[in-house]
Formats: sequence, structure tokens, C-alpha cells
Amino acid sequence: MPSLSSFRRITIKVGSSLLVDHDAQDVRRNWLSALVSDLANLHRGGADILVVSSGAIALGRSVLGLPKGALKLEDSQAAAAVGQIALARIWAETLHQHGIVAGQILVTLGDTEERRRYLNARATIGRLLDMRAVPVINENDTVATSEIRYGDNDRLAARVAAMAGSDLLILLSDVDGLYTAPPADNRDAKLIPVVERITPEIEAMAGGAGSELSRGGMRTKIEAAKIATQSGTRMVIASGHVEHPLRVIADGGRCTWFATPSNPTRARKTWIAGALETRGSVIIDAGAVAALKRGKSLLPAGVKRVDGAFARGDAIAVRGPDGNEVARGLSAYDADDAIKIAGKSSADIMSILGFGGRTEMIHRDDLVLAGSVRTEGEN
Repeated sequence: MPSLSSFRRITIKVGSSLLVDHDAQDVRRNWLSALVSDLANLHRGGADILVVSSGAIALGRSVLGLPKGALKLEDSQAAAAVGQIALARIWAETLHQHGIVAGQILVTLGDTEERRRYLNARATIGRLLDMRAVPVINENDTVATSEIRYGDNDRLAARVAAMAGSDLLILLSDVDGLYTAPPADNRDAKLIPVVERITPEIEAMAGGAGSELSRGGMRTKIEAAKIATQSGTRMVIASGHVEHPLRVIADGGRCTWFATPSNPTRARKTWIAGALETRGSVIIDAGAVAALKRGKSLLPAGVKRVDGAFARGDAIAVRGPDGNEVARGLSAYDADDAIKIAGKSSADIMSILGFGGRTEMIHRDDLVLAGSVRTEGEN
């Protein structure tokens, strides 16, 4: 099994049933302190850390004195509004004990589905990680309705891991991995230590929902594994019902690893190269072509012409002076704004547009050279 210290960016999902004591309806502070100690060790080793944490509704319903059991939508949203404050404070205080700054990000399903909002969330997460902060992410239950919400943080965590380019996703769970059958119902069920590929047989092994406080279950974890592995992210399901759960994984404790044939960078480049329809194009000069081939971003100064009606986040073709496609990538600007800054210095973007956008027309992380990545279906 790979060492946790070998991963550069790790997303950890923590469910309500682990974070909140069912009887006391309060945070399991000793357990959380041990988990954050594990996170801090990885952080000190140079890893970027993201946390996807449930618990807002569970904490809020306790503060508001709401009864146990199912809540009406408006009561859940009210509980989330109160609980999000408590949840953010608890994470911030616990991380601060290790000299780590926490940042709160609330998202909905739409934030990971709609291209512009996806890019905004991705940029915020990236900047927090650049500053060595730990983003603490939760679904925005105060505004999400059943039509626009995930309903579980397993799939949300997988989308966040893919969005952030994490190379590892850890789902801390009520169980210590994937079994050949639900272990609560079958004493002969055996733990599967490694899943090389998610097959129909693997999917059939997933059971139903978990504990009362969690809205997930093994089925949603398999769905999360699909999202993660297709994005080049390895995934681990491990028990959270132990102190120092990440240390247990690192020491070879019981868990299930899901392999991936790719890595986040390659998976993203393949997606840009072959899975997106281009909405426009730019013609760049010879100097910009040479810069791209050296691994640089595309700056406005090197753009000679902008064609098409594209929006920020759309894929566009990048063509050299001869008109041949040299690359394609995701535009950081709408076409109208791209036209205005084409050929101009990045330092002039503010004065031209009236707002401070990205210094790059296409960032190198969102750009792939023609022919450098095989698209799906190629031999």
C-alpha cells in the first residue's frame, strides 16, 4: 500500500456520526483532536489538506432544541444556519492548536456542476491551499433544496477532491472498508483490501444506509469512488471509530484502497483535450507558442486575435500564426473581455476591464498542448 506521506494533496471526509456524539449531541472533542493531530503531521510534511465535514445540522438541532428524527426542510435549513457557525468554530479552534488556519467553504450541487461557479470554487480552494490554510467544506444546507443538493457528503467529497486535484481521498466511515457483503448481516463477509477497478460485482457488494446521523452508506461510497478514480484520485474507505484514524491507515490498518489508472493532472488534461467541445479560438504569436511549449501559461500579450462566443471556463482552441492548433484550454475570460485585453500586458487588465481578473488568458493547469495527451479511445 502507498504511504500517506507520498501524497501531495489529500481530501478527508468526516461524517456527522463520527464528529457528533449521538447522545450528547455535541462534538467528540477528544476524537477530533486526535484526527487533527494526524492531519497536522501530514500538513507539516508538506501535504495540502482539505476537509469535507458534516455535522452542521446535527449541532444546530441541539442548540435549537429540535426533536430527534426527521426534520422538515425549513427546520433543517435553520439548524444548518446555526450549526455551520459552531462547526466552523470547532474546526478553526482545533486546527489553530497546531498553528494551522482554517477557511470555510459552503457549496451546493450546482457549484460543482455549473462551469463558472465550479471555477470560482476551484480558484478559492487553490488560493487557500497556496497560503497553507485548510479549507473546511460542507454542503450549503441553508439554501440547498432536494433538487439542488447532494444529500450525502461522500459524493460531495469526491467532487471536491476532483475539483482541487487531490491525489488521495479518505472517507472516514462507520465501517473499516468494503466487504464482500454487509458485515452487519453476514458474519462470513470478508474485507476487500484493494479494488483495482469498480465492476458491477463490486457495486453489488454495497449495502444500504449507515447510522442515524449519516445520510450516506456503502452505496454512496462506491459512487464517490467512481467520481474520484475517474478523476485520477485514489480513494480509501477506513473506520473513523478509532483514535488517530489516519495513523491507523498509515500503519497498515484495515481499510479498502481504490486504485486509479491515472493521476489528477493527466485526467484533467485528458478531459480538456478530448471530452470538451471548443467554443472559440485564439490566434497567438510565435513567442507565445514557444512559451507554451516550455510549459508556460498563455498571457494576453501573446494573443493576436479572438474568435467565437465563449464564456469563462469554456474550452477554446489555441492556434499559432499559421492557423494550426497548438493547444487547447479553458479560458479565464469571456470572449468580449478576451478581445479587450488581447495583445495587452497583464498589468493593464484592471484599467481595461475595471476589475482584476487572472493574469493569464489560459492558466497552464487548464491547458494541454496538441498531441501531448491521448484522448479516450486512442490506442
